Amino acid sequence: MSNLNDNSARTRRRRKQKSYALLILAAGMLAFGIAAGTLYYVLRPTTLRIAVGPAGSEDQKLVQLMAQTFAREGSAVRLSLVTTEGTSESIAAFTAGKADLAVARGDLNLPTNAESVAILRKNVVVLWAPSGRPAKGSKKQPTAKIKSLDELAGHRVGVIGRTQANATLLRAILKESGVNPDKVTISQFATNQIGDMAKDQSVDAFMAVGPLKSKITVDAIAATATARGEPKFLPVEVADAIAKKNPIYESEEIPASIFGSSPQRPEDKVDTVAVNHLIIAQKSLSDTVVAAFARQLFTNRQQLAREMPTASQIEKPDTDKDAALPAHAGAAAYIDGNERTFLEKYTDYLWFAVLIVSGLGSAGAWFRHYWNRDEREQYVAHRDNLLELISRARTAATPDELTQMQGAADDMLREAFEGYDDGTVEESDLSVIALALEQFHHAVADRRTVLASAGAAETPRVRVG
Repeated sequence: MSNLNDNSARTRRRRKQKSYALLILAAGMLAFGIAAGTLYYVLRPTTLRIAVGPAGSEDQKLVQLMAQTFAREGSAVRLSLVTTEGTSESIAAFTAGKADLAVARGDLNLPTNAESVAILRKNVVVLWAPSGRPAKGSKKQPTAKIKSLDELAGHRVGVIGRTQANATLLRAILKESGVNPDKVTISQFATNQIGDMAKDQSVDAFMAVGPLKSKITVDAIAATATARGEPKFLPVEVADAIAKKNPIYESEEIPASIFGSSPQRPEDKVDTVAVNHLIIAQKSLSDTVVAAFARQLFTNRQQLAREMPTASQIEKPDTDKDAALPAHAGAAAYIDGNERTFLEKYTDYLWFAVLIVSGLGSAGAWFRHYWNRDEREQYVAHRDNLLELISRARTAATPDELTQMQGAADDMLREAFEGYDDGTVEESDLSVIALALEQFHHAVADRRTVLASAGAAETPRVRVG
């Protein structure tokens, strides 16, 4: 019966051990899944929506090239284009939260949550007036009727580009130059109307806003030169004053011969005003993501320029806090070399993970103790039984009783070792069992000696004689 009970106990122990192992395996798989999911979440590419337009423009082509380059190189930040009708529509999409980034001019009405990430290019103002066609048979080049900005009053200026920002900029230049903007007629022409603008005799001067060496500007100057005679470039002599009054604008110089070398256009450098064409980001956008995007952009700038030369004009924004349009904190951290290290970014998360692991360990230990409570109770019972056997061994009446006690003690020792192998009995518990067994064996040995002495005394002696 005792053997049946022992076998039944061993069977229950093995079943519990198997169940416990399955629970440990399930917990391990769960922890692995959580760790894998967290790692995927942290390392997965971030896709940013960028509003740019119109379709087919240089801006749209450049951003498309960025998106393709980042995807090809497996970069941490990817771009998804939101193509719009133009800069104003891009800003509207940005303001409505339909885009994380946008390509926009710095002098437009940008939302308050917009911050700069990169300067795609500087748009310079180019103003010129036709000198007129030379008289038939005359080799002398006519002199332009308009030689400076203060002579524009009462005349008509043809502005390339339908955006209202160009007209607003021209009025600001005229006003600072002492010319009443209301006395100057402004006519705006689309970029595909350059030929019509050049032939329009009612237009007395022309204005283009774009990057230096812009094909649109070069073509417009060449078209007006063919139709109306060589251009007279009009300097913006108040460029410094405009830049100081409105930091959105900058004072810039147009180098000699930038629009042509034979003949030279212009013949000498010309002072003018420039405005930045930017990539802006939502202020709430993650600093880490923006820093990664800025790093990718400036790291790949030369590669982008090999495929699209205008990419060489990309510049880093002003990181001064008093800049007209402040740089995003993430971009500023990259540019100024103040990016936080991995440990600095994730120290809080690491400590939180340590606390969770520690808590799980404590919970696991408690659960293990709770799960093995029956085995622990059995160990305590064996320990108490050993102590009882010591007392019984000291009063045993026959050697057979001592033998039965030793057999019971051996069974207890065997179960203790099985419990140790299962993890339900600790090493310190074995020490207690070993001490009790040692005392038991001493008690058995002492009792055997006593029983042997008593037996010898009762044996009768045989007399020889």
